[in-house]
Amino acid sequence: MASQDKVLTPELVRILKIFLFSSFGLVLIFSFFNSYRANNTQKDRTFLVSDSDRLFFLNLRAIYYDREIRRDAGMTLFRHSQRLQSALNPSLDPAIILNPVKEEAYILWELRNADFPIEIVATKDGESLLFPFSNGNNLDHYGLFQQLKPLIMEDYSFEILANGERSPIWANEKEKEILKTLVEDYLRLLNQLE
Repeated sequence: MASQDKVLTPELVRILKIFLFSSFGLVLIFSFFNSYRANNTQKDRTFLVSDSDRLFFLNLRAIYYDREIRRDAGMTLFRHSQRLQSALNPSLDPAIILNPVKEEAYILWELRNADFPIEIVATKDGESLLFPFSNGNNLDHYGLFQQLKPLIMEDYSFEILANGERSPIWANEKEKEILKTLVEDYLRLLNQLE
């Protein structure tokens, strides 16, 4: 008699259809919101570099940089090879740091011929903005980078106030282009290029 009982009754088939179509619809709807996933890893993703962005930088952009391998820290510093270095005047040069162990990239503002703390003065059309900076951790250097980035792209003129003296930095067109190139390379490395 058990062979007479149908397992797939019309009611069960109807319930399965409703379940399958609603599940398929939910999967389709949620696929549009894939980029809004929760970050449950508790990792700071500010400096995270994907493999493709790192390889792009190392294979195509790193040829324009002087490379310093720091085995003690397990990191590599990249300084633009055409940057101008003054033996007397204070200068503030950004460098890109790659940390292959953590798969992160940092920005480092290297101060030469002066001591921290400093102030950076950005001027354009008579408007002056002042950015105090003392040497800090990765987030401090990144914060200064985020503040200066739009001003660099808008061709502000910059001066550095260090040890009570004011000196121009990134003054000529070549220095500005080098700085813009470094900003774009770092943003591309972090996949934040707009």
